[in-house]
Amino acid sequence: MNAHTQRFTVAGAVGALECALDLPESTPRGLALVAHPHPLFGGTMDNKIAQTLARAFVSLGYAAVRMNFRGVGKSEGTHDAGRGETDDMDLLLAHMRLQYPDLPLALAGFSFGTFVQAQLQQRLIEQGKPAERLVLVGSAAGKWAMPDVPANTILIHGEMDDTIPLSAVLDWARPQDLPVIVIPGADHFFHRKLQHIKSFVVEMWHR
Repeated sequence: MNAHTQRFTVAGAVGALECALDLPESTPRGLALVAHPHPLFGGTMDNKIAQTLARAFVSLGYAAVRMNFRGVGKSEGTHDAGRGETDDMDLLLAHMRLQYPDLPLALAGFSFGTFVQAQLQQRLIEQGKPAERLVLVGSAAGKWAMPDVPANTILIHGEMDDTIPLSAVLDWARPQDLPVIVIPGADHFFHRKLQHIKSFVVEMWHR
């Protein structure tokens, strides 16, 4: 993301996983895990929306960590339709907890990454240690079997998204009574609209 981004690897179930950590200028007040879009369609941890989410959390004082899913970049293994990717994100969380054992946790994702993070949050809830909040951009509702998410989840979607239609996200959010922030004119990749993602995350985080 910048010259100060720390690159490292963690040992996953099917091999090494490439990761990147960005830190705030002061002691971190929280830990944020950011998940990237679909690996089979060019998604990487350097995706501009994944980087935008990381920047938003760094500005909030969080240590922001991203990971290349299986088979992406220097990460070993092959795509596992979200199952192995959720396991790998859980491993990354365990690794980061060795450094930051007590910090509040945030989970953020874009597109396919929202599916992974929603599944991880469900797992953490079952373990009695949920993340404090989720940020889901371009939610994968309608593409994958998205589980329900907590009421304080921040959902951001593009009005003109033709990859994951806004109507599918509303159909998923409606039974949960979840508000959806709609960016007018934005497509799936938020071309020329990235600034809105960071602004909304930062503005709404402490609400």
